[in-house]
Amino acid sequence: MKYILPLVTLPLMGCAQLGLPMQNEPVATAPAPAATDSTAAPPPPQAARTVEQFDTTTAEQRAAAAAPASGGASLGTAVASLGDPSQPGFWVETDLVSAVGSGRITLIASGQSVEVELRPIGGGSARVSLAAWRLLEVPLTDLAEIEIFLGDSA
Repeated sequence: MKYILPLVTLPLMGCAQLGLPMQNEPVATAPAPAATDSTAAPPPPQAARTVEQFDTTTAEQRAAAAAPASGGASLGTAVASLGDPSQPGFWVETDLVSAVGSGRITLIASGQSVEVELRPIGGGSARVSLAAWRLLEVPLTDLAEIEIFLGDSA
């Protein structure tokens, strides 16, 4: 019997040492990341369920991103899919870049372009933000061939 008490309290002491919540203790959540600039879209609400709720970009941001862009070096083409819809803004994750920068993507089938943030990933196909995917008018479940351009200022 005298060995039962230490066996019961030892795991609870470990929780306290690791900073893990004990039973009935509230769990703190990390604050939402701050927007990097005044034009960045806020993250979608945790209760988001529809495309409109996940796409938090404004009409002005969509118009600016859809503005026809020219220039910039072509980095190549990629087969793209919809990226994480909980990540706001206009971006593409691709293995064609090694650092974050500005650029644009063009849907090869239609020629439509969207200005995006280029984000590096380690291999695999490209992933496009929900906001950019919608501007390209690609069905959410489709794959699409895109051309990726480096921005003039990058």
